[in-house]
Amino acid sequence: MDVNAAVAAVAAIAGVLTGVIAMLAFRFSEREQRRPTRTSLHTDPVLPPGVDTVLSVLRSSAVVLDEADGVVKASSAAYALGLVRGGKLAVEPMLQMARDTRRDGEIRQVELDLPRRGTGRGEALAVSARVAPLGSRLVLLLVEDLTEARRIEAVRRDFVANVSHELKTPVGALSLLSEAVMDAADDPEAVERFAGRMQIEATRLTNLVQELIDLSRVQNDDPLEDAEPIRVDELVAEAIDRCRHAAGTKEITMASNVLVPEGLDQGDGGRRAGGAADLRVWGNRGQLAAALGNLVENAVNYSPARTRVGIAARTVAQPGGDLIEIAVTDQGIGISDKDKERIFERFYRVDPARSRATGGTGLGLAIVKHVAASHGGEVTVWSAEGQGSTFTLRLPEAGAARDRAHQMSHRDETEGLDGEAGRSAHSSPHSSDPSAYETLPSPEVLP
Repeated sequence: MDVNAAVAAVAAIAGVLTGVIAMLAFRFSEREQRRPTRTSLHTDPVLPPGVDTVLSVLRSSAVVLDEADGVVKASSAAYALGLVRGGKLAVEPMLQMARDTRRDGEIRQVELDLPRRGTGRGEALAVSARVAPLGSRLVLLLVEDLTEARRIEAVRRDFVANVSHELKTPVGALSLLSEAVMDAADDPEAVERFAGRMQIEATRLTNLVQELIDLSRVQNDDPLEDAEPIRVDELVAEAIDRCRHAAGTKEITMASNVLVPEGLDQGDGGRRAGGAADLRVWGNRGQLAAALGNLVENAVNYSPARTRVGIAARTVAQPGGDLIEIAVTDQGIGISDKDKERIFERFYRVDPARSRATGGTGLGLAIVKHVAASHGGEVTVWSAEGQGSTFTLRLPEAGAARDRAHQMSHRDETEGLDGEAGRSAHSSPHSSDPSAYETLPSPEVLP
């Protein structure tokens, strides 16, 4: 009896132990199934709901990193900037920021200069990087490209510095001359001489302020709001009339293939030549006249005495609509290759001494460039040192430009203009070589 009881007790104990062991094994297995494996931690991380949509509409470059610094999500802009390569974040400072943020949860921001991909000129991209935790396992990196903002800020600083310098020069001269006039009160000849210099500096200051105003207008205003069809021969006549006195003083002949309307004679310093009649452009008359006048004035100022300045116009057929090309050719000192890249910058002068002598401000070509761009055209230059230069102003022909403007604004103002615009589109296409304008020969002094 005692033996049976002992066996029963042992069996019961064994059963209990077996049950306990089975239960523990089941619990351990269940826990192991719930625990994420190393592979599952890094293979398929899941973005929080809505994050993918938000990242897709951000203008900044976005990169989401997991616990192993692997890229879970990256925008196309991030790849374009070269931030992500081979599934990893390629910028070490940003990677270190992400690790620090993952460790302590703090948001970090830094500005960096990154090498620009695909160029060997040492150019750098200025970026602002911001890192923040995204949930418990992920880190979000947002990168903003600051390159253009920095360029604009540099242009603004240079512009302010240049304006300050340009204004300081005539203002300082006026101050010194006024003191000289006071000291020479008993010398009428000296007073007259100093007063003449004061008038020159005052005129220079006035021209500078006016060109600053003109530049501000062409940059901020929409010239096509007051656009109209403008005869090219009228623009040429105004430009020649503006420079007639300076050209006559230097005995410079101004030649043109554009017929000048009656009543606007070119004077003794110019002559008529037939051809290229009835060309029209569409735009703001005041701005276009100022732009062409600046080109002709530069040609006269930088040409030797007793030479020629040519002004030619023609129609060039283009797939998007005909263009009117107006070329101004001189026999001046020419422009070097390194200067040609900068002549359209504000306040840049090829020959500062000559600019001071002629009263130039360095803003004329910058105004021409902005006027051409705002009218849907461009200005280009061909030049050879010692041979002269040809500046070509390309503008949409009146009919094509007018139609384009009306399509954009949904306005119908074509009544009475269709016939006039159609007559200017019959010329055959030409090459863009300056020789197509029958440019003037190499510099010569007229007898």
